[in-house]
Amino acid sequence: MKQFIEGSRAVAEAVKLCRPGVISAYPITPQTHIVEELAQMVAQGDLNAQFVNVESEHSAASLVLGATATGVRSFTATSSQGLLLMAEVLFNIAGLRLPLVLTCANRAVSAPINIWNDHQDAETVRDSGWIQLWAEDMQDVMDLHIQAYKLSEDKRVCLPVMINMDGYILTHGIEVVDVPTQEQVDKFLPKYNPLYKLDVDKPMTLGFLAGPDYYLETRYAIQSTMSDCLKIIPEIVADFKNIFGRSRGGLVETYRAEDAQSVIVAKGSIIGTIKDTVDELRNEGKKVGAVKIITTRPFPAEVLNKCLLGIANIAVVEKAISLGAFGPLFADIKAVLSANPKQKLSNFIVGLGGRDISKQTIREIFEKLVKTDETCQFIGIKPELLTGENPQESFSDE
Repeated sequence: MKQFIEGSRAVAEAVKLCRPGVISAYPITPQTHIVEELAQMVAQGDLNAQFVNVESEHSAASLVLGATATGVRSFTATSSQGLLLMAEVLFNIAGLRLPLVLTCANRAVSAPINIWNDHQDAETVRDSGWIQLWAEDMQDVMDLHIQAYKLSEDKRVCLPVMINMDGYILTHGIEVVDVPTQEQVDKFLPKYNPLYKLDVDKPMTLGFLAGPDYYLETRYAIQSTMSDCLKIIPEIVADFKNIFGRSRGGLVETYRAEDAQSVIVAKGSIIGTIKDTVDELRNEGKKVGAVKIITTRPFPAEVLNKCLLGIANIAVVEKAISLGAFGPLFADIKAVLSANPKQKLSNFIVGLGGRDISKQTIREIFEKLVKTDETCQFIGIKPELLTGENPQESFSDE
């Protein structure tokens, strides 16, 4: 059934349809609407689950870790500093091979304090062992959450999944979303039946001390499973299409890139603006295209390499920077394309702290991509804010 709803409501509806038994989160902008909706659903009896209030994001992550370890499907959500406060527990959840779904309403990381959207939070924990999926629009948000539970709980996987959605742009925006029925989701997603769980009648240990003789193998096992997921994710997308009648999710999507000479690679809601700009430039006779990254962990190196084969100019456009190096997505793609010196690969950093990204911004990137030899460029810098000899002076109140 199609509904005109807020992105946060779409998350709550998707989670409700997946029938979690435990939900715990700490309110933080711009994630709060998600758990407000879920708390109300529980309070009204629309969702048979326990909603547990906690004193911090660290506690929320710890609580859903414990709930999942006892065999209960669980859910949490957070943003920015909250995700970083969870970081210790995020590594524990992945290391314990616990299926779980977390929504990250992507937001800039302080300081300075900023509540608007970029991707620095999720990129900071990209090495934690969590599968990471990125939504372009509200329909992606709905469908990726349903797929995430099936992926996470697949007995070949048993790893947590993080769904990334751009704060405010997707969390607070309103679009028409095709909300599936409970019968459809039940057919797609079976009841949670974990391989192992904490049970007083069948005692076992989770999270034991692993010395040098054992620890290396735990990392290898997660890495191996991540590689397997590059085949499992398309399987789940195919199953989803069979039941719901639409194809959403996966690893990578291309847009008008088949004969393109210049392509932008990006992820998240910016893809919509890029597609519109590509259409305009195509109408002007320019051979441009786009590549949408949906899955960043595991990184779809082989698929991406095929998508970019033969394209002369490639721009990796991202809302994050690994300070002192490059954008994190650029570094991954650079490693994939390093054997092809004929391709020109550039990195453009945009939209940090929620700065607007317009079609004119995308046009500027396509122009710079052909003309410049710089590897990493910040787009939209205001020179008047960088005049002080002392870096602190550039941001004074005077």
